[in-house]
Amino acid sequence: MEAAIVALSRELTKLRTGRASPGMLDHIIVETGGVKMPLNHLAVVSVLDSKTLSINPYDPNTLKELECAIVSSPLGLNPRVDGQRLIAAIPALTKEHIQAMCKVVAKTSEDVKQSIRRSRQKALDMMKKAGSSLPKDQMKRLEKEIDELTKKYVKSADDICKAKEKEINEG
Repeated sequence: MEAAIVALSRELTKLRTGRASPGMLDHIIVETGGVKMPLNHLAVVSVLDSKTLSINPYDPNTLKELECAIVSSPLGLNPRVDGQRLIAAIPALTKEHIQAMCKVVAKTSEDVKQSIRRSRQKALDMMKKAGSSLPKDQMKRLEKEIDELTKKYVKSADDICKAKEKEINEG
């Protein structure tokens, strides 16, 4: 269940909101020297201000490849070269983009909740298999603990998604 929440957080950082976030470039793959690598293995991404990212490559010779990869990504960023680094301004979100991002957040949230419920079901099934060796009152107590844990993680997923939707809508 914890893994589902971690995956949700990691997935939502990839979404472009109105604010700059270093994690939004992590999924971009850069081809340099015939090898494809994630952008975060080739450069340090930092936030200059709420609307601007700075991309500092470990090797200045990869600057052009980094720029091409960012431009061709679905994020809609257009970085400019500033000496030995790239500066990417985060454009304002359109209404259509905001609605699309909110749909993605809702779908991701639902997928994570289903994953949490599957984990709950697996735990209950395992408990029932071992049930013959446990007293009935202990079975009920364990079932209640599993249900409370499930509710806690579902609420956590909801809170993360509501915060992300708020961030998207505030742009």
